[in-house]
Amino acid sequence: MTIKLMCAFILAFLFATAFGKHYIPWLRKQKAGQNIKSEVEWHKSKSGTPTMGGVMFILGVLLSLLTIGFPSMMRGRFVHLFVFLFALVFGAIGFLDDWEKIKNKQNLGLSARMKFLLQLSAALVFIFLMRRIGFVRPNLYIPFSNRIVPVPEWLYFIFAAFVIVGTVNSVNLTDGVDGLATGTSLPVCLFFVAVTFAWGKDFLELGIFASALLGGLMGFLVYNFNPAKVFMGDTGSLFLGGAIAAMAFAYDMPLILILIGIMFIVETLSDIIQVGYFKLTHGKRVFRMAPFHHHLEMGGWTGRKWSEKELFVLFTGITLLFSIISFIGVFQRYAM
Repeated sequence: MTIKLMCAFILAFLFATAFGKHYIPWLRKQKAGQNIKSEVEWHKSKSGTPTMGGVMFILGVLLSLLTIGFPSMMRGRFVHLFVFLFALVFGAIGFLDDWEKIKNKQNLGLSARMKFLLQLSAALVFIFLMRRIGFVRPNLYIPFSNRIVPVPEWLYFIFAAFVIVGTVNSVNLTDGVDGLATGTSLPVCLFFVAVTFAWGKDFLELGIFASALLGGLMGFLVYNFNPAKVFMGDTGSLFLGGAIAAMAFAYDMPLILILIGIMFIVETLSDIIQVGYFKLTHGKRVFRMAPFHHHLEMGGWTGRKWSEKELFVLFTGITLLFSIISFIGVFQRYAM
């Protein structure tokens, strides 16, 4: 099992780094550049940086699944492909959004309503299919206590759809600084790989997916770290959010997203609080700018302006800490 997980990581990493050398210049030739919001003036120099870079790690993951994960498919085990295809649906929604932005030469793609309806439909279909084939049960596993709480099936479906759509959009919100969404997601993938080691071979296929995603993101980070040569775009961030949500449900512990996704939650809450407070007070703000990483960039609260590299270290470090805590809370569930 260890060798397969390592091979999945290495193969996805090598593919993403090698593919990026040719893919990024091609994106430049296609003029597939990102348009920066006018409110984020200090990021104006990034305007024109190629987007849709998420294709690099998406293809890296697919390659690992079709090679390292092929023996599992021959034995009739396809859960890694189900998770990938689900994430790919969200990636396709993101691709449509990116395409609209590039075509219209602005930072507005699909309407919020259209994106929400597409995401909600994908989430409900995924949960229904996973329930039908037995990978998802209408129960909630409580980390640290090793307790399982039964939930009415209709309520579980509503809960699952809300969590999936929320996770996807939280990751998308975090993708606003060079390498931020990538770095914040790395400890999350590492967490799922560690859980696979702890829980045993029954989770090998999910481990292959998590390890491949970890490797693909590391390869992508070579080009996405500040100063970024490419952005993942909604193609990558929605795929990534879908993958993280899908893994949490496929491992049957969606509540763990509260801990491993702590920084994604902070980003989302800052946006909700900002909008709500702005409307209630007719123009006042809690943060200098939302989401939270922009607040820190602008020197919010302390006056100290955080650089993009510092934000990368902060978000990745906090997520790593909470991922370690999360592992402590779940590793004994199916421990060998």
